[in-house]
Amino acid sequence: MTPRSARRRPRLLVCAGAVVAATALLLSGCGAYGPSPSPSPTSTPTATPAPTPSPTATPDPLAGLDLRQRVGQLFIVGTAVDAVTPDTLSAVVDRHAGGIFLHGRSQAGAQAVARVVGSFTTADADGIPLWVSTDQEGGEVQVLTGPGFDDMPYAIRQADLPDDQLRAVATTWGGQIAAAGVTLNLAPVADIVTSAATRFDNPPIGGLGRQYGYDGATVAAKAGAFADGMRAAGVMPVFKHFPGLGHVTANTDTTADVVDTTVTADGPDIAVYGTLLAGGPAGVMVSSAIYQNLDPSAPAVFSPTVVGLARAKVGPEGMLMTDDLSAAQAVQAWSPADRAVLAITAGIDVVLASTDPTVFPAMYDAVLAKAQSDPVFAARVDDAARHVLAAKAARP
Repeated sequence: MTPRSARRRPRLLVCAGAVVAATALLLSGCGAYGPSPSPSPTSTPTATPAPTPSPTATPDPLAGLDLRQRVGQLFIVGTAVDAVTPDTLSAVVDRHAGGIFLHGRSQAGAQAVARVVGSFTTADADGIPLWVSTDQEGGEVQVLTGPGFDDMPYAIRQADLPDDQLRAVATTWGGQIAAAGVTLNLAPVADIVTSAATRFDNPPIGGLGRQYGYDGATVAAKAGAFADGMRAAGVMPVFKHFPGLGHVTANTDTTADVVDTTVTADGPDIAVYGTLLAGGPAGVMVSSAIYQNLDPSAPAVFSPTVVGLARAKVGPEGMLMTDDLSAAQAVQAWSPADRAVLAITAGIDVVLASTDPTVFPAMYDAVLAKAQSDPVFAARVDDAARHVLAAKAARP
């Protein structure tokens, strides 16, 4: 509190002739009773132009963070939803991981989840908000259930609601996970499934009812309403799985070399992201499938071409993240170290190791070592860390 200024005591003006008689006082020049002196001529003051303010430099969000901390911001590491996984706690404390992912399924309720989350947030000493993420889509992909969490319908059933009603109920769902400490929801799905007739030929999305529809306009409206609700509750949404998993015939979690032959650079699967991202802050998750019409040489998360298309949609400061790179079969041909380095080199900002946290040390150490030896890669790390910090600052 700023101390109150001491009150000034009135100053006593004493005239040298104050001891003489009253008549002498009247004749003297002391006090207000004497004749007013003639004013002396004054010169006209010269106006001084106001100084032009110097531009204020925008503070660098990386100021004060060493390279180890910057690298740590590029990872989200999984923990069991109903317990503190020691490997994940070590990731946060020892290697500065920028976020955790609540993995599995829990019926324990909001208070139990909040206790797990609190064990991580209190252990984080970097002074940077920790991403607390999960998959809270609805239907078969709802990690958090039990007291404090509503049962969420499949996305394809959510889409039956008018947009305003879906937005309102998603705000409720978002408020429930926010109360448990979640700040980043890896939802909604923005994949456009080929058709209702063939939905079960698409195991990762259509077969599980995770789609909001079968055309770009419907997906944009319904996934957009869900995302709006999350933002209204203070949770950042993440649209997935760029550039689309709605046409593949296998799941990248369980199958290697999943190839999409439908998505094109100018098609609706990519165009829908432009509409969705205009709605407000959000991240984008990039798929680990291979896209024949975009870059058949590598999974999308390792492809500068595909990641570049995602960057064009999310903007120069937006946050791009991978699908799981810890246990997904689609990436097992590469070592954990190579997975992380390749993804960040391609332009990804956050590597998700959601299923198996034991691979994180090898990923982190490889990225740190390359950043220490390669100035170009070090600049890419800084760029990615800035995107992460900007997204954390922009979280509603």
